[in-house]
Amino acid sequence: MQHGHTAGCRRTEQRKIVHSYGPEDTYRLGKELGETCSPGQVYTLTGDLGVGKTLFAQGFAAGLGIAEPVSSPTFTILQIYDTGRLPFYHFDVYRIGDAEEMEEAGWEDAVYGQGVCLVEWAELIQEILPEKRIQITIEKDPEKGFDYRRITIAFKEAESG
Repeated sequence: MQHGHTAGCRRTEQRKIVHSYGPEDTYRLGKELGETCSPGQVYTLTGDLGVGKTLFAQGFAAGLGIAEPVSSPTFTILQIYDTGRLPFYHFDVYRIGDAEEMEEAGWEDAVYGQGVCLVEWAELIQEILPEKRIQITIEKDPEKGFDYRRITIAFKEAESG
């Protein structure tokens, strides 16, 4: 079988797995990604309650140089931080009703703006996520310890051909 250019669109993805052995590792990974992110990037963040999504977001904000406290914006859907090197749009869509609610919250302005977006519970709005995004999945593995987290970073791209 030949691997070559195919007609139409296809998605490509690169994956990286990071092992977090405690909250400080999860925070540090968020910080590293915040330090290296670029304008217009969208990061999606998925994982069960209590796996460390907010901790990751706090590290991400620190990496952007944001000194103010960052908490999960559960009741407001979107929290905007503009004191770092890039505007930071932190979405928590856990209580979202539908995609229309996202438009009212300023979704398009954030996603297509010059800042960086981090979307917690992104699996709930799958249909409106941009194809090009960095997908972060945080999972527990009780066999490896209470604080262990397996963090998968998937770089999603859309290729046209």
